[in-house]
Amino acid sequence: MDTISSVFKATHGVMTTEVGVISGDLELRTTSDKEGNLTLAITYLDADEWYTLPGGNYQLHDTRDHDVIHRMLIAVLNRQ
Repeated sequence: MDTISSVFKATHGVMTTEVGVISGDLELRTTSDKEGNLTLAITYLDADEWYTLPGGNYQLHDTRDHDVIHRMLIAVLNRQ
């Protein structure tokens, strides 16, 4: 398992499956396994409860792309 985590500010909010839109200082965690299955989770900074992003099953075509996909997600979610 490979996990990457980044903190960002979402002024326009991020949709979650469990509670709808959250905004403010957030943390994105992406985890990929050896088969390329990708899991996305998000939380308020320093909170204990993690939420999922809508969309279902995410699959990397190449596990080496995990870092690139994570950085792309942060760039999109960090829009102001």
